[in-house]
Amino acid sequence: MTVFEEYLLAIAICSPLFFFIIAVAFRLLDNSASIFLKHDILVDTSYVSGEIIREHMNNSKDIKLKKTLSRALLFRRLHNLFMILMVVSIPPVIIACFFVF
Repeated sequence: MTVFEEYLLAIAICSPLFFFIIAVAFRLLDNSASIFLKHDILVDTSYVSGEIIREHMNNSKDIKLKKTLSRALLFRRLHNLFMILMVVSIPPVIIACFFVF
């Protein structure tokens, strides 16, 4: 096995973990419940659904609230994207490990 193949294997093994760490970072940036509470909007859980965020974005007259909610929605979408990338990258890593070792 060449040095290049060893580097590729190390990157492939670490890629699901890398995607998971990025997804967690975007989940931490999505503070939609805190945004609602700052504007005196009561929520039931700390994980506010995307439908409720969109509903308040459409019904609100406050431009700053709309901007922060759209940013929270963007972070939520990026979180979902990186979680999907993590799940999709796990089977190729397992297959690659079986073929290399």
